[in-house]
Amino acid sequence: MANDLKPRATREAYGEALLELGKRHGNVVALDADLSGSTMSKMFAAEFPERFFNVGVAEANMMNMAAGFAISGKIAYASTFAVFATGRAFDQVRQSIAQPKLPVRICASHGGLTVGEDGCTHQSVEDIGLMRLLPNMKVVVPADFNQTYAAVMESYETLGPMYIRTGRPKTPFLYDEPPASLGKGADILREGSDISIFACGIMVVRALEAAEELKKRDISAEVVNVSILKPIDEDTVVASLGKTGCAVTAEEHSIIGGLGDAVAEVASEFCPVRIGRLGIKDVFGKSGAPDQLLEEFHLTTEYLTGLAEQVIASSK
Repeated sequence: MANDLKPRATREAYGEALLELGKRHGNVVALDADLSGSTMSKMFAAEFPERFFNVGVAEANMMNMAAGFAISGKIAYASTFAVFATGRAFDQVRQSIAQPKLPVRICASHGGLTVGEDGCTHQSVEDIGLMRLLPNMKVVVPADFNQTYAAVMESYETLGPMYIRTGRPKTPFLYDEPPASLGKGADILREGSDISIFACGIMVVRALEAAEELKKRDISAEVVNVSILKPIDEDTVVASLGKTGCAVTAEEHSIIGGLGDAVAEVASEFCPVRIGRLGIKDVFGKSGAPDQLLEEFHLTTEYLTGLAEQVIASSK
């Protein structure tokens, strides 16, 4: 980990990268649903007010507007909270953006439980699953500030629609600088031979911590940061599973429809092994401090370490 860098929120990386894209490309436009101070699209709005559109609390309309800009030759970035981008505007995303394969980037912030005290109405634990379901939609969940910056910069050249999930809390750096490319979407951050730990978003840090704890127990864990959940990097997933023979997944999302399902789908087709899934177990979130919520819903290093041991034991 880039321990010398002060933690920063991934939503801040979106704001800075969007601003840079605006400086480089005159065809970039940004839209927000009255949350630019939270999504960080406010940086773009301050510099390019003529290319920024605050639609108010009208997320469905925002997605249709973004589609219209895309049809007219613009690269549109639409921002709001993940729960609104994927839930309230699902029909418009499906019909107006995904089906015609338009270059709209839905950059949704405040994903997962770590929205905190806003409670279950604002905690999107289903968004990745909803976006993975849509044909033509690329789904990206970066692990830190630098990877988020890279994803947004890379999105300008990406064909078709794209969903990028960012978070509210400050998170540690995993990459010393923005990678040149997200590549195939799965990076092996730590080699191992006994179990694979596939993680995305804020859970990648906890996966690395769990691997260190498992090392103390003579267990060699391979940590894979899956930043692109669709299309998932099948080659890397299969190669890791073939080496270790079992796996756990970790995500700040429901275990239904998210990373756990994505990895299990690949395994069932190409490399059937025992897989444990750490995530939110078919329930809604609740109001509380982010760290307390992660503890209550078992999204911690301790629970991940324990699950890995259980999976290894049941695989023998």
